[in-house]
Amino acid sequence: MLESLKLANVGPAPQMTLHLAPRFNLFTGDNGLGKSFLLDVAWWALTQSWPQEVNPRMTSGLPAQPRDHTKAANIHLQVLYDRASVECKADYSMDERMWMRDEDRPWARGIVVYAHADGSFSVWDPIRNYGKERIGIVAMSRRPAYVFTEAEVWDGLWDQNATRPVPVCNGLLYDWANWINAQDREAEAMATILRALAPTPAETFAPGPLVRLSLDDARAIPSLVTHHAGPVPVLHASAGVRRAVALAYMLTWAYTEHQLAAKQTGRSFAQQVIILFDEVESHLHPRWQRSILTSLQEAGSAIFAEVDFQYLVSTHSPLVLASAKSWFDAEKDAWFDIDLAGDPPQVCLQKRPYVPLGTAGHWLTSEAFDLATDRGSVEAEDAILKAKAILREPEPALDAVMEVDDRLRRTLPELDPFWVRWNAFVEQCGAEP
Repeated sequence: MLESLKLANVGPAPQMTLHLAPRFNLFTGDNGLGKSFLLDVAWWALTQSWPQEVNPRMTSGLPAQPRDHTKAANIHLQVLYDRASVECKADYSMDERMWMRDEDRPWARGIVVYAHADGSFSVWDPIRNYGKERIGIVAMSRRPAYVFTEAEVWDGLWDQNATRPVPVCNGLLYDWANWINAQDREAEAMATILRALAPTPAETFAPGPLVRLSLDDARAIPSLVTHHAGPVPVLHASAGVRRAVALAYMLTWAYTEHQLAAKQTGRSFAQQVIILFDEVESHLHPRWQRSILTSLQEAGSAIFAEVDFQYLVSTHSPLVLASAKSWFDAEKDAWFDIDLAGDPPQVCLQKRPYVPLGTAGHWLTSEAFDLATDRGSVEAEDAILKAKAILREPEPALDAVMEVDDRLRRTLPELDPFWVRWNAFVEQCGAEP
């Protein structure tokens, strides 16, 4: 479990310190301020590899770089390792243009699954990805991680460095079809996770029969049956559903392969799973955004029994923040907001207290999203702000009042609650609202 990170001269801020909670860690902030970057650093801290270093085909997960190449750059990390906290520091070598590896640095003892925002995934297995294996008479370091582009999640990941390319992972389409045909427990695991990830109990989706897409495509494609349609080939499902299916597959595949590795090596099954999820609300309807965090918890526990989970999740959705009210526990969970502060403005990371704010609109105007109003358009917000400025004037000019009134009537709906206050003000000014 990752306990803390301290970054110096790395990323969007000169300094960043992050003390993580043992269960959920939620990250908010504007685009470009470092949410994905922090998840990348968390992955690297746990696995000692950057996703793009492992798989050059990745368009995300690139190695972190110093802000200023004339100054030292380092990352302090603290990991819960065999029930003891272990601290260490990693330095960036300016000469070699890389982060220096430390053999004494602790590795993650649990499974790590990283759902990238672009549909790619990275998986770390403490048995399959740590240590060395003997090939002939040569001891070789094991594969540093399993890093999949979005296409490789579906079609398979191959080891291109082998003498003859071999599949490292068969891919979602091949594996799921085989599991269904064989009625393996993996097929039931997929079905269980998909039930957990559904938006509501009434809107479930379940595995359907295998189908063919065309006369010239010999593949057996898994399908989905939803509450309103089906069977739909999984490749024809919506983007949100496909991302849920990909997550279900990655969890099932990671569990299955780890269990097999534990049996083959005689080692114990991992007692921790760490899930990194970038832009968790991506492609999801608002109804689904409200339940995705609890669905993540249910999906993990549905397959990994008696295992501790830690989640690092970034989001742009006020509904995701609002939905945490029913379970957020300050002893187990944390909310981190990345913002601009100071003059000149600099990126600042703050751990904020989670206070339930009720509606999504209230969250829009909170520190999480920093909107001036919860109105749906920039024009409506601008009109509201100008109206509030007029309301504060001791003797506003009638022409100015009517100009703002015209803007409000062009941008605000009739049922907007601001009209009650504004119409009374206009009447006091002697104008006709």
